[in-house]
Amino acid sequence: VIQSADVYAAGEVKSDDKFEEYEKARKEEKHHKHLEELGGLGTVATGAFALHEKHAEKKDPEQAHRHKIEEEIAAAA
Repeated sequence: VIQSADVYAAGEVKSDDKFEEYEKARKEEKHHKHLEELGGLGTVATGAFALHEKHAEKKDPEQAHRHKIEEEIAAAA
């Protein structure tokens, strides 16, 4: 026995499916935003490390060459 609701709903997308798609897109957007923020924090940390090495280079003349190399590596990253 075919009910009329089965016939009309055969080609339609249910509202639950649209909601699930919306939620999935929203989660993906949040995930990408989070990764972008982490990338920014990594950049800030790298810059801070480069400044630290520059300071250590002046403070520790015996290891100045090593500090200078580490500073340049951090600045390149």
